[in-house]
Amino acid sequence: MYKVGLTGGIGCGKSTVTNLFKQHDIPVVDADVIAHALVAPGQKALSQISTTFGSGMINPDGRLNRALLRDCVFQNAEKKRQLESIMHPLVYAEINFQLSRLSSPYAIVSIPLLIETQMQSLVDYILVIDCPMEMQINRVKSRDKLNDSQIIAIINNQVSRTERLIYAHSIIDNTKDIPHLSEQVNSLHDQFLKQAK
Repeated sequence: MYKVGLTGGIGCGKSTVTNLFKQHDIPVVDADVIAHALVAPGQKALSQISTTFGSGMINPDGRLNRALLRDCVFQNAEKKRQLESIMHPLVYAEINFQLSRLSSPYAIVSIPLLIETQMQSLVDYILVIDCPMEMQINRVKSRDKLNDSQIIAIINNQVSRTERLIYAHSIIDNTKDIPHLSEQVNSLHDQFLKQAK
């Protein structure tokens, strides 16, 4: 099966684009969805995070305190590495498992940190969703209610826009409206069907 790796910086519109591919009945394996599931109460990753970062990272209801963990790792490179050493192997193992169960001509593998984790070899094709940083900041601000400095810290922890684009086989421009996005996805869908044969 042909694997299309979809990536882009925070707020670039990965979820919007994956939803457009789903409208073509194309399966999406989403690293963010997997990561969220892995830190649910009772899951292995949550207990490892509690052991590594302290039980204060777990809310009284047993769920992960995402905001506290995010603030912790984005201010400390070593803690960020510790979190990645817990999460990345589990996320990639689940991605491979989900891909092994699919039978479609191609699949979208949405991995925000595809370049950062140097896992380009996992996919056959890299599709980057792109927009200027000002747009990223505005979108994340309205979606996640973070302030500018928090958003910029996240952006600075990702590869630069320039470096990400170097790896792209194709680039989706997400600076306009949904019809413009949809047009690009439709064209790529036809292309991937041909490449998957």
